[in-house]
Amino acid sequence: MSGHSDGFWWSPDGLRLHYRDYAGGDDGRPPLLCLPGLTRNARDFEPLAERLAGEWRLICPDMRGRAESAYAKDPMTYVPLTYLQDIGRLLADLAITRFVAIGTSLGGIIAMLIAATHREWLAGALLNDVGPTLEEAGLARIRTYVGIGQSHPSWVHAARALEESNRDVYPAYDLERWIAVAKRLYRLNSAGRVVLDYDMRVAEPLRLTGGEEAAVDMWPVMAAFRGIPTTILRGERSDLLGDATARRMVADIGESADLTVVPNVGHAPALDEPESVAAVDRLLARVLHG
Repeated sequence: MSGHSDGFWWSPDGLRLHYRDYAGGDDGRPPLLCLPGLTRNARDFEPLAERLAGEWRLICPDMRGRAESAYAKDPMTYVPLTYLQDIGRLLADLAITRFVAIGTSLGGIIAMLIAATHREWLAGALLNDVGPTLEEAGLARIRTYVGIGQSHPSWVHAARALEESNRDVYPAYDLERWIAVAKRLYRLNSAGRVVLDYDMRVAEPLRLTGGEEAAVDMWPVMAAFRGIPTTILRGERSDLLGDATARRMVADIGESADLTVVPNVGHAPALDEPESVAAVDRLLARVLHG
């Protein structure tokens, strides 16, 4: 069961934002709050929803400036603290006070901020290929493509472009898989061209000393995850989350943390690899049964 309803909420500064709501069961399980990466959107969690919806409720927001959410008037609001405020308003509107945070890349930074400010909300957390320290190689690579508009005549052309620039991230993907990735990252515009589905201005804060998150020491936040079932997911080929960082995260969090390394994948695991599936299932079993 993977059908969803579309919902909308208003940000504190008046933007109309969108989320997908996949229904769960009626046994009182906490919902999964799925937070996407910098240039991604709610569609990124379709594989997870196809597997879990029906048993688990999934709330998958489009952050401001992405997909069906409004673009910000001020591009300097494309920063983690503003996203945190937006998510806080969504949770208040939905009367959700406890959930499992599943955050990929930027979404994981938002999850860390939730832990720092509202630890009591977290029934569990998955931090997908992100940590308190980000490798400069990965940040440099991200800066080479974020905010640069692309236009393609067909989905196959978009998929081929993705393959060319990301074959080191997903070396085992075939064309069918790249087309699926393209349909989550791009949209069809009114002229029939395939274009990226986010505001190119999300790159502007990154041009200022690497973005707001780079100026804050996030290591003390790891203590907030102690006692909360927490999974650290790292792509074996990741250039953003280093092996030493991931292991230090587990050491800082302690017994409630679990580290899974997904082989032959870079930044970031798509959450449908066998190792990712097993890691998610272990996390949710711990949420349910302790």
